[in-house]
Amino acid sequence: MTEKFIMAGPTALHVCDSEQGDRCVVLLHGYLESLLVWDDFVPFLYKKLRVVTLDLPGHGISVVTGDTHTMEFLADTVADALRALGISRCTLVGHSMGGYVALAFCERHPEMLDGLVLLSSTPNPDTPEKAENRRREIALVKAGKKDALARVAPAAGFAEENHARMKDAIEDLTEQVFVTEDEGIVALLNGMIARKDQNGMLRQTKVPVLFILGRKDNYIPVEVAEKMVAEHPEARVVWLEHSGHMGFLEEPEATAKALLDFVASTGTEQA
Repeated sequence: MTEKFIMAGPTALHVCDSEQGDRCVVLLHGYLESLLVWDDFVPFLYKKLRVVTLDLPGHGISVVTGDTHTMEFLADTVADALRALGISRCTLVGHSMGGYVALAFCERHPEMLDGLVLLSSTPNPDTPEKAENRRREIALVKAGKKDALARVAPAAGFAEENHARMKDAIEDLTEQVFVTEDEGIVALLNGMIARKDQNGMLRQTKVPVLFILGRKDNYIPVEVAEKMVAEHPEARVVWLEHSGHMGFLEEPEATAKALLDFVASTGTEQA
């Protein structure tokens, strides 16, 4: 993987690019993560696909550009990044918050997509309760209490049965919270609160869609996930039986197989 900074339109962006392969997959990380979260997963893919990872603006070492990073702004930045890398089409994989960005990308730039993968993510907007929780997180961060997020969020992403064996991954994610700029956390929380319902767009898009869902996800309870699946018969679905919210770390082989099978079955054009 070649690591570099590029200009994605007016936005400086930190990217990693394997640079080899006829078909391309772009991996978008979730909230309180960075491109580092994909390090152990990329080796399952890069021999068969060109793999691009990036730090979404506000996380990792990409820039913060304001007090709200809307999902549309993030999606347009990803599109600009792909153009800068000479990539005309890709399969876009969004984990959690990255899925919200991927949905906005699908709405705005469908001609650039061979496929859309929601990895532990949903097209639903925030419920009032979820939005209120995010506002509480903003208040915590602004009060200088980011460590409260770091103590809770990383472990909550994993199925309880996986906590012991995923101890190192949980520690890595905890470290990623501490190195994330406070302003970036606030900008992305504001953007998630403001995002719209994408269920209608998803039902109407011609882009092939895959859901990869964990049966033991603390953030997307199984009844919510099953309702979403029932409402989107157009989407393919893969369930990870022993995963929480971090299936690409908890069950990487199964996640990679689902992704590779999906790519193989979708679009054929590639830059």
